[in-house]
Amino acid sequence: MTPPSPSSAALADVLDAHVPFALIARDPGTVEVLTGETVDVDLLADIPLADAAGTAREVLALVPFRQVTERGFECHDDHAPLRCLVVDAHATLPRDEVIAALPAAPVGLRGAGFDVADEEYAETVRTVIADEIGRGEGANFVIRRDFTADVDGDAITAALTWFRALLEHERGAYWTFLVSTPGHIAVGASPEAHVSARDGVVTMNPISGTFRHPAGGATVETLTTFLESTKETEELFMVVDEELKMMSAVCSDGGRITGPHLKEMSRLTHTEYVLRGRSRLDPRDILRETMFAPTVTGSPMQNACTVITRHERTPRGYYSGVAALFTPSAGGEPGAPTHDLDAPILIRTAYLVDGRLRVPVGATLVRHSDPDGEVSETHGKAAGVLGAIGAVPRDRDAEAAADPDAPAAARRPLAEDPGISALLASRNGRLAQFWLNPQEPAGHGPFAGRSALVVDAEDRFTTMLAHQLRHLGLDAAIVPWNAVTDAQLDAAELVVAGPGPGDPADETSPRMRRMREVVGRRRASGRPLLAVCLSNQILAGSLGIGLGPLARPHQGLQKIVDVFGEDASIGFYNTFTARVAPGTTRVGVAEVAADPVSGDVYALRGPGFASVQGHLESILSRDGMTTLERLVGHALA
Repeated sequence: MTPPSPSSAALADVLDAHVPFALIARDPGTVEVLTGETVDVDLLADIPLADAAGTAREVLALVPFRQVTERGFECHDDHAPLRCLVVDAHATLPRDEVIAALPAAPVGLRGAGFDVADEEYAETVRTVIADEIGRGEGANFVIRRDFTADVDGDAITAALTWFRALLEHERGAYWTFLVSTPGHIAVGASPEAHVSARDGVVTMNPISGTFRHPAGGATVETLTTFLESTKETEELFMVVDEELKMMSAVCSDGGRITGPHLKEMSRLTHTEYVLRGRSRLDPRDILRETMFAPTVTGSPMQNACTVITRHERTPRGYYSGVAALFTPSAGGEPGAPTHDLDAPILIRTAYLVDGRLRVPVGATLVRHSDPDGEVSETHGKAAGVLGAIGAVPRDRDAEAAADPDAPAAARRPLAEDPGISALLASRNGRLAQFWLNPQEPAGHGPFAGRSALVVDAEDRFTTMLAHQLRHLGLDAAIVPWNAVTDAQLDAAELVVAGPGPGDPADETSPRMRRMREVVGRRRASGRPLLAVCLSNQILAGSLGIGLGPLARPHQGLQKIVDVFGEDASIGFYNTFTARVAPGTTRVGVAEVAADPVSGDVYALRGPGFASVQGHLESILSRDGMTTLERLVGHALA
């Protein structure tokens, strides 16, 4: 009789002990086994990273979507617990031995299907495009639906079986994992690291654009068609912008982007960038400031949560939250963070509670979205999970083509194809070099020694804008619209009235009323003012210029426009616009830069003020920094 392997015995000991545990595969050769006790806490700050004596300890936290309430955002609150596995033991086992020790018998499912019918989901897509994106509520939104089924047999056995299937058949995952705690099991293969912090370096990994492999697997030809899609390209750019907002909030150097790359999985391929910056914040604070990924929520983040609440019928649970592993760091200089952080997004994950399987999936809705295409995307994402765990038939031809042990002729390293590499690299030609290249230290620009107060109107583009202002030499501080005081507005050397979602003419919105007061007070004082996007429209309205909706929203649109005699490539995220008669170059005291055909206003300048409709801080603004310097210089002159 063959004795059990050490890995088999170790797993048996864990299961026999009936303790909470986690299995995590983060590299090709090993599986980590974590065991300990669970503690549910209310806030991220309460995650117990030290014991009563102050000794640092390892913690795996499951962070539900409802935790966005910490930032004052809306959600369907199901009170899902912020669950912490306080690790007592952490072992590393050979991956092959773990696979051999896990069960493999098929797990039966009954009553399988989506909780929201295809036709109903397609109608929701149409509504979001028309009523949310079409009314300026944001650039993109992720709306989910759930694939559900009843599960036969023991829950732990089912989860272990699925975990084995993921280890054997899924590829390209950032984490493959199983977390078992009282009353709740999660097993999945997340492709996306939301945020990590290690030795003071913060990394985020925005992934967007989903290519569903055809039968038999992806080819250069089919992937090329996908990569040439305007919708897929702009979708990725928008989520990079959104995550740069987060990076600029937590990193002193704002963050630098590298990529794009391909994330190839068994049934799906995504496009991705990597963002890196430096921070000395507590990793729990980093996690709070980056809740949650725009790839699974939308942008701007705060309004995306409101839109999700309007259009999703049920709470999200842990979908789009994170699994956050806090590991005591090896040491460092005084004041450095005590823990490293590794936090993948909880997507491509199956949840098992009370014998019921739930696989949540969502599609990113943008102005170009096709409702039927988004329905198909949710089917593809659900199939990616279900096929990997063996709940639906696998594409054996695609698996053979992707098998790294298959003969060389059968392998298809699509990311290494010269045409694919060139197509990916060409995307960066459209982007702002400020975010692609190493940045000089802030504080030494042309406006060194001067200061700015940035008023945030619920779009954290202001964090990127403040970062750029600091690189122009300004000492920039950000204050929310509902916290800024008249005294602060009067004392500021330069006020930057920021962007935000919504209709600038909305008389019922407290935010719009306050932003009109901000712009009006600075104009009346004659002191320097820069107005951006929404605030540009409000400034235009105060000058008597008409406001109205665009025929089609400019959410994530790059245009080359004339800004007072100089062409500038700028990214736009607007649904409304100020509009003058074509050919108009002046309205009262203001000089106007506008589209010569439509009359849409791109910029304004006058005594002590300047404004711009586009987002000069966006990665889509190739000429953002030079244009920002010109406008700030005019306002301060």
